Amino acid sequence: MAAGSTLPRRALGRQLRKLRERNDISQGAAARIIETSPQTYGRLEEGKVTKTTDLIINALANAFHADDAERRLLLELAQEIRQAPTPKGGLWRADADVIPKAFNHFLALEQAASHVISWQPTVIPGLLQTREYRRALIWAQRPNMPPDEVERVLDVVKKRQDILANEDFRFDALISEAVLRCPVGGRGVASDQFEQLAERSEMPNVSVRVVPLGIESPVGLLTHSFVMFKFGQLPKSKQVEPPVVYEEGFVGELYLEREVEVAQYEDVARRLAQIALPEAASRDLVVKATKELMK
Repeated sequence: MAAGSTLPRRALGRQLRKLRERNDISQGAAARIIETSPQTYGRLEEGKVTKTTDLIINALANAFHADDAERRLLLELAQEIRQAPTPKGGLWRADADVIPKAFNHFLALEQAASHVISWQPTVIPGLLQTREYRRALIWAQRPNMPPDEVERVLDVVKKRQDILANEDFRFDALISEAVLRCPVGGRGVASDQFEQLAERSEMPNVSVRVVPLGIESPVGLLTHSFVMFKFGQLPKSKQVEPPVVYEEGFVGELYLEREVEVAQYEDVARRLAQIALPEAASRDLVVKATKELMK
C-alpha cells in the first residue's frame, strides 16, 4: 500500500525527538539550529508537513550527535518523504472546506494504514456505509447543513471507501448487534445498508463480526467506539510506525499513540473478537436483520 508522506514524516519526527531528548536539547534550541521557529520545528517532530531538506537533517544530526547509522536513517526517511507518491492535486484538497480540520489527520492515517480495526457499538463503520445511511446520520447531527454541502461530504465518504479495493489493505469491523436493531434513515435505507454490509463482508480483505446482545461480558458496553490504524513497513528505511488509536466523541476527537494506551485498546479489540460471532454467523445475522426490515 502506498503510504504517501504520512508514515515517513511520522517516523522522521519520532527519530528526531528520540535523538533530541537523548541530548537534553529543547525544541526551541533545535529550532535555532536550523533557523526556524519552535512551532515549525514542533511540526517536524509531530510528523506534519514542513521542509525536510538534507541540509536541515544533517544540521540536526550534527547537533544531536547522531552516529552514522542514525544519520543514514534520518536521511533515508527524508528522502522517502520527498519521493512519496501523492495524488495529483491532493486526494482531499478539492473537499478541504467540508472536511473538519481534525479529521484530516484521520484521513491521512487511514490512507497510510495497511490494517484497520474498528469497534462500533451504535452505527455502521464509515468504510461500509451506504450513501443514504450516511446522509441520515449527517442530518441527525447537523440538520441545518446545506444540501450541496451534504452531497460533498457524501462524495468524500465514497472516496474513502475506494481503499477497500486495495488487496493489501485489511479492514476488521467489530459491531454490536444493537447496530442492526436501529433502522437509521427508515426501514428502506436501513435494509439497503444491511444488504451492502453483508456483501462487503464477503470481500477477502474485509471482516465483519457482530457482538451479540445478551452476551455476559460487558466489555463492549464499557468501550466507546474506536478505530485502530496499523501500518506496514516503509520501502526504503524498513521502519514500521507504531499503531495509532482514534476515539471520537460528540464534540471532539482523541488520537492515542503512547504504547501503554494503544496496548489497552489492542487488548479490548482482542476481547471483543473473542465474544463476537464468527464471520459466517455474523453475516447470517445481518441477512436476518435485513429480512425483518423488509417484512
